[in-house]
Amino acid sequence: MTYEEAVAYIHGLYWRGSKLGLERTIELCHLLGDPQKQLKFIHVAGTNGKGSTCAMLSRILHAQGYRTGLFVSPFVDRFNERIQFDDEPIPDEDLAALVTEIAPIVDSMASLPTEFEVITAVAFLYYVRKRCDYVVLEVGLGGELDSTNVIDTPILSIITAIDYDHMHILGNSIAEIAKAKAGIVKDNGAVLFYGEHSDALPVIADACEKHHAALHICDRSTIVPETYDLHGQTFSYRGYAHLKLGLLGQYQMYNAATVIDAVGLLREKSVAISDEALRKGLETTKWPARFELLREEPPFFVDGGHNPHGVKGTVDTYKRLFKRKKAIVVMGMMADKDVAKSIRLLIPIAKEFYTATPDNARAMKAEELAAEIRALGAKATPFETVADAVHKAMKSKGPALAVGSLYMAGEVHAAFRDAAEHER
Repeated sequence: MTYEEAVAYIHGLYWRGSKLGLERTIELCHLLGDPQKQLKFIHVAGTNGKGSTCAMLSRILHAQGYRTGLFVSPFVDRFNERIQFDDEPIPDEDLAALVTEIAPIVDSMASLPTEFEVITAVAFLYYVRKRCDYVVLEVGLGGELDSTNVIDTPILSIITAIDYDHMHILGNSIAEIAKAKAGIVKDNGAVLFYGEHSDALPVIADACEKHHAALHICDRSTIVPETYDLHGQTFSYRGYAHLKLGLLGQYQMYNAATVIDAVGLLREKSVAISDEALRKGLETTKWPARFELLREEPPFFVDGGHNPHGVKGTVDTYKRLFKRKKAIVVMGMMADKDVAKSIRLLIPIAKEFYTATPDNARAMKAEELAAEIRALGAKATPFETVADAVHKAMKSKGPALAVGSLYMAGEVHAAFRDAAEHER
């Protein structure tokens, strides 16, 4: 297969949807020689903050000199971002070769695997062949029945912030959602919990007790914020003074604190990580669409906040930077999210909304989103495409913010690239 044919093959599996359960992934991995059993994992679940936490950990391990795999979803600009090695996406030719190899095996299975299940297996095979020392593995959805959960006990399991999302699959209460996330807890493992929701803690503690796993909880109250501007932030935590963080979101300090605690636990597992590597990793981590600055003057940001918990983090960060100054908000949402609550959170910082329909079958139509915003008392204008909304917002003399879905972020990036081409 060519690269284009390989990606088309993978996306062709999308119609099978999300079928929770491990049977197909277990069978596929076994047919491939069980590559997951040859790797050492740090497994990360949670509602929000998974990607950033994984990115920071991967960067730190790479800074220490380890051969490091990183598996995340969704991608922003290119499919290859989902499977990374030493902070670089899998090359086109490697992805094409692996899919060519695995496709006949996939097609021979009685119960055909889904897109995500195949991607997971491809990633395992790639990381074995790259001789990874450690793989930072992000859960796709939930935890217990997610394809990534076919691994044996990892070096460390991390559960980041838990909040309401994917309720039709994971449950309608924090306790139910936490139970799904706690499904990554394995026998005699070590577990680190972000520690925000009190309703989640007893559920995670019960899972750890059941599996004789040691539970550790972040103490976010000891974070001391220091400096903050458009180029990053500094903070202190657990004896580390003046840590520099290249990521802008205020919520990133909390994710970074989780990562610092994770480093401490990894050291207890004989994973050598120097303070220098820790500091360098935090400072140099870049992660797309997490309150990402696309233009400095006037400022234009894109943030993948896609549920009320994520949007609240976006709003808190914006207020920290701009106080009472309002922004043009470019908004696109998936229809299955709590759209009304996200709108209410954004209204206090919005001068006006420009709505757009992200390129996803689950997306809410721009006109429908604009109508919901107007019904809640704010001004909203629908646009035919994300690019049209972004190009209009770029003409604003004040701050602008694109928010609502990670699926929209790639289109925002593309609109900026298109604008840059036209300026040349």
